[in-house]
Amino acid sequence: MTRLSAPGLPEEAIRERARVGREAAFPPRASYGRRLFGATGQEATRQEATRQEATGQTAGRGHDALDTLRLVPPVFMPQRLEKLVELGREPVYQDVALDSAIGGFRSPLPVFITAFGSTRAASGDLGVPLSRQAARLGLPMVIGENIVPVNGYGRLAQTPDSASLLARISAYVQEVPEGYGGVVVQQCTEDADAEVWNLVYSDPAAQPLVETGRLAFELKVGQGAKPGLGGMTVVDRSTAEQLRDHYELDAVFGPGAAGPTAAETATGGDTEGASLSYLRSSSPGTFTEEILRQQVRLLRNNYPQARIWVKLHPGRDVAQAATVAWRAGADAVTVDGAEGGTGWAPLAFLDGVGLPLVECLHRIGSPAGDLLASGRIWEGTRAVKAIALGATAVGLGRAALLAVDEDTESGLERFVACLALELRLLISALGKYSPRAVGREDVWPTPDPAARPGHDEQRSLHDESV
Repeated sequence: MTRLSAPGLPEEAIRERARVGREAAFPPRASYGRRLFGATGQEATRQEATRQEATGQTAGRGHDALDTLRLVPPVFMPQRLEKLVELGREPVYQDVALDSAIGGFRSPLPVFITAFGSTRAASGDLGVPLSRQAARLGLPMVIGENIVPVNGYGRLAQTPDSASLLARISAYVQEVPEGYGGVVVQQCTEDADAEVWNLVYSDPAAQPLVETGRLAFELKVGQGAKPGLGGMTVVDRSTAEQLRDHYELDAVFGPGAAGPTAAETATGGDTEGASLSYLRSSSPGTFTEEILRQQVRLLRNNYPQARIWVKLHPGRDVAQAATVAWRAGADAVTVDGAEGGTGWAPLAFLDGVGLPLVECLHRIGSPAGDLLASGRIWEGTRAVKAIALGATAVGLGRAALLAVDEDTESGLERFVACLALELRLLISALGKYSPRAVGREDVWPTPDPAARPGHDEQRSLHDESV
């Protein structure tokens, strides 16, 4: 076990869910009959964090605008009455149907696994176990950028290296149940140079996904943890020498790091350079409305059997960018809030750059297509709030990796079982029985004067396509 850490997330609570599953949605069993329960005071802490933010003070880490919202069940529940008539009995939380259409894929709940690329945390011994567990759950899974240029595709090896792209795809294909899930392969500028999408689309190992409509390609425009920048990792000197023709390298770390440039150090043969570590940076890519529009259309034309996803960073024009992507034919747009995680980023970006997820969802309003939201999603209330604000589904990132780190055999499966129970409890408490029925009227403070009803009508076309 690698024992990852994830500051800003309740790591131990996530690990407990990975260990015990659904039971972690409740207080400890031993406390029943011996302890009385009520509000924990967390809401007061969250409200104070909001006040501090509004006054320019430093807010406590670990809480954001999504936490400050509350789910608010009504007294009168007409949809519960409709369910009662349909079932011929009083509805209960087990009657909530979580099956969802996500970017052209079918999923047993409104959840997908977000992109894990070539960083050490994801490309080590956790990538393949995560793929297997996500597949068994039937969850769509995004494979992140820079894997092929850094770790290789894996096609030529008799047994692909666990860090390769093919190893993750093969592990998923071997376990995924018929009719559910899908693999989404992300591409950045350097991946395009390596023709990653062409490799996948033509690979016999991926044909079970292609033939069943369960392969997608995701155009990465940006990510929440470092908006406006490309992917970053830390590499040693030997790796830097291998990558210097493909990536920007900067001798940021280690003795003499303030001296020669990375390129000079990597090729100059000085002994001091041997102890350096290098910042490896990907190009962020350049986008305008027309470039994004044409990129999506090109993908549609070149890969007709693949779904097309677009991932946006939390920019101030996120609503405009999402609209351009949908109108160009994207099956899904992922919005990664500023709370989103990463394997490496400048400290200045983690707390000070990009819009919070809630603000992104506010600006987008009623989405014109499947809207996928990510950013510190680890439990049911955050997931349901994001769905109420317009998201079709939510992405598990750091929480999923922590769950697999806790138990590489079943940690993610137990974690998702706990999340599914919370989703059913919360959605039924709102008097509704499908994630599509949840709307802005179900959160307080109400985000805008015209509370948008549930998403059934606007999503019906997407459901019919799956």
